[in-house]
Amino acid sequence: MTEQDKTPGAGASAGASAGADQPKTRRGRKNPLGSVALVASGPGDPELLTIRAQRLLGEAEAIVADADVTGIAARFAPEAELVSVVDEDGLPFDRVTRAKLVIELARAGRAVARLFSGDPTYDGALATESAVLHRAKVPYEVAAGVSTVTGAAAYAGFPLTNAKASEVRVVQVGQVTDWATHADPGVTLVVIDGADQAPAVAAALLAAGRKPNTPVAVIRGVTTVEQRTVVTSLGEVGAVMKASRQSGSGVLVVGDVVGQVDKLAWFESKPLFGWRVLVPRTKEQAGALSDQLRRYGAVPVEVPTISVEPPRTPQQMERAIQGLVSGRYQWVAFTSANAVRAVREKFESYGLDARAMAGLKVAVVGEQTAAALRDFGVEPDLVPTSDQSSAGLVEAWPPFDAEVDPIDRVFLPRADIATETLAAGLAALGWEVDDITAYRTVRAAPPPADIREAIKAGGFDAVLFTSSSTVRNLVGIAGKPHTCTVVACIGPQTAQSVTEHGLRVDVLASVPNASVLADELAQHGEELRRAAIDAGENDWRPSRRRAAARRRAR
Repeated sequence: MTEQDKTPGAGASAGASAGADQPKTRRGRKNPLGSVALVASGPGDPELLTIRAQRLLGEAEAIVADADVTGIAARFAPEAELVSVVDEDGLPFDRVTRAKLVIELARAGRAVARLFSGDPTYDGALATESAVLHRAKVPYEVAAGVSTVTGAAAYAGFPLTNAKASEVRVVQVGQVTDWATHADPGVTLVVIDGADQAPAVAAALLAAGRKPNTPVAVIRGVTTVEQRTVVTSLGEVGAVMKASRQSGSGVLVVGDVVGQVDKLAWFESKPLFGWRVLVPRTKEQAGALSDQLRRYGAVPVEVPTISVEPPRTPQQMERAIQGLVSGRYQWVAFTSANAVRAVREKFESYGLDARAMAGLKVAVVGEQTAAALRDFGVEPDLVPTSDQSSAGLVEAWPPFDAEVDPIDRVFLPRADIATETLAAGLAALGWEVDDITAYRTVRAAPPPADIREAIKAGGFDAVLFTSSSTVRNLVGIAGKPHTCTVVACIGPQTAQSVTEHGLRVDVLASVPNASVLADELAQHGEELRRAAIDAGENDWRPSRRRAAARRRAR
């Protein structure tokens, strides 16, 4: 945090002084009044941010965000200035001071978004801060978010009303003076911040007449991968919460609706729910795989192990591109998305586009390579249907026939460390191959110290290896994954590299494809989850089970 960040309004003051030489408006302002958007972040999951909220954040020049949602601000508005709401001692500003920060920024002519944690409509933050803006005659708009109440119920897996409970009451735990007014069994009672007070609330409701078998849910980490839902009854909640060893703020829900959790739970039962999965790939390659892992409930952590660089001597590549345009080749073969990218960049540097490949036959290895080619505007002519590898492409490739093929030459742009399998196989089929280094792969810089420590100490539940080079480079820059970490490999060659480094292979993809690898890791995770449940265990994440075993050993 900079000194400017620590001072209330410092960012706004700096913006105002920067415009000191601007002409005054008729009202005497040095800058026209900026816009203000009051944005609710929702209960926790960044994906629950509304479309309107995302748009307003994207338009903001400065964002005044509560401390626990700065990550959301950085994700949806990476170019905006993030204004701190804590003082130099790390203590948070009160709501009035936060509103004054917004006013200063707006008066400096900035487009400002005030990003609230949780549901500011319920907790009073919106009312307090909007009143300050109103008194200052600063107009604003509001982007409401998903409520913690509905988010907690939806993600835990139960409705808020049913045939036996037609009314919902939402209360703040510290503001209830008479629990007898909430004893009606036909009411679903939602107690905000009631998780740590669950035994006391239960005792008060029992004394007020609620039955001991009334279902209760205690939900912490609402809508995030840290969510944990404990379902019990009013009569048992004290003993169950003590045995769960959980603490921290959360929502308490009391009523018949909770009994539907077993049928409707969907979030915490995802096969990789809460798993931290290491994805050691190049930054460009990791996105789609990480998105797939998130759908299975995982938290992917991308650690670049390879940096893609241009070849040291570009002349070969330049001559090949010229030959490709002039009709020197019958085929071009791409074995990676990086190869497609390298050729595309060369095309664009010459002012060319996909039309320059008209008349060429194009072969690719792998669906991701094919997708990169289609994104360029070219449909591949040959994609192996079974073995997505260089060997599989050789098997599918037709031999050269002088009566059918007018040209016998193939352009093969590849990495500097690629194997000779494809070039040798095509030569054996009678083709002349121009085997050209299109890009170099070099080892990336080591990840931050906390990531390296987590890798070695068992802080990751799984690691996905998608090539032999990712294995070598990860071990080289960060060390070996802990023995408790599930190791998933895309193919036999990658698995061989894993075993050569003294690691165990837990998942080997049935088809050498990153999407299949993620699917089969999820299947493995589901098997572990079901086995743990059958054994009466609460933790099936490899990192958590290791931590639990360490505690028992003590």
